[in-house]
Amino acid sequence: MDIVFMGSPEFAIPSLLKIHDSDHTIKAVVSNVDKRRGRGSKTSPTPVKAKALELGYPVIEVEDLKSPEFAEELQKLNADLFVVVAFRILPPSILAIPSIGSVNLHASLLPKYRGAAPIHWAIMKGEKKTGCSVFFLDEKVDTGNIILQESVSIGENETTGELYERLKNMGSSLLIRAIDQIESKSYSLSPQSDKEATPAPKLFKDDCHVDFSKSAEIVHNKIRGLSPFPTAWAEWQGQKFNMYRSKISEIRNLEAGKLSSADDKLIVGCGERAVELVEVQLPGTKRMSGADFVRGYEVLGKLK
Repeated sequence: MDIVFMGSPEFAIPSLLKIHDSDHTIKAVVSNVDKRRGRGSKTSPTPVKAKALELGYPVIEVEDLKSPEFAEELQKLNADLFVVVAFRILPPSILAIPSIGSVNLHASLLPKYRGAAPIHWAIMKGEKKTGCSVFFLDEKVDTGNIILQESVSIGENETTGELYERLKNMGSSLLIRAIDQIESKSYSLSPQSDKEATPAPKLFKDDCHVDFSKSAEIVHNKIRGLSPFPTAWAEWQGQKFNMYRSKISEIRNLEAGKLSSADDKLIVGCGERAVELVEVQLPGTKRMSGADFVRGYEVLGKLK
């Protein structure tokens, strides 16, 4: 089939490579416009654009998905299928262009965790399993008929960053299977149940503040669910205190938010039980282990 691939972040690259290595033809790659990333005034391309150019594909950069010029450019490609991985919400005018339709790879077991941050929310909610879904796009976000799904278990201390790496590779294999099934017309569709749907909205700074009056399990899930980005945080001695890794501790009877040390372990009390902070960071410092924090700082006061 003739395919237009749409994506921007690094999560989409394994999927682009799987299609590149297949018998299908990528007519063009659509990605977000270049922007400043990190320090300095220079702009840089999205990871998908950079990889597409390396592979020799024409790239369409788009800011306004509703612009007539963008639609006209896509229509000229006469694509059978649009393949969307970690991109933006396509308007109906764009969804109507490919002859077969548009498919999306989403990093959850739909209809659970519809939205921009499915991996984060699955971990923060304490899910024991998640996975990937490939489905046909329709006008509502993440609601279309499912072609294929595959599940994976979530480790008890696994972070979003670690699960992201597993799902981007697993998802790319699932996606190419779905594309091959579409070509051979050997697929069946499963409608989603809106009654079983759960949201996974974009996360902001206030969403990342940790409330230690909650149970150790809730605190632990929040820390690993926000690691490495956008990062769980609290305030300690008037400065921001970032937390990247944790474990549920056996220690009990420690006041919520109070820091303590035991056998070179950094412990914080929760509403129920306590959490060991395995990796933390203070402003102007590199990330450090809880043990290094215990050795380098007075473990006093509370995380607020």
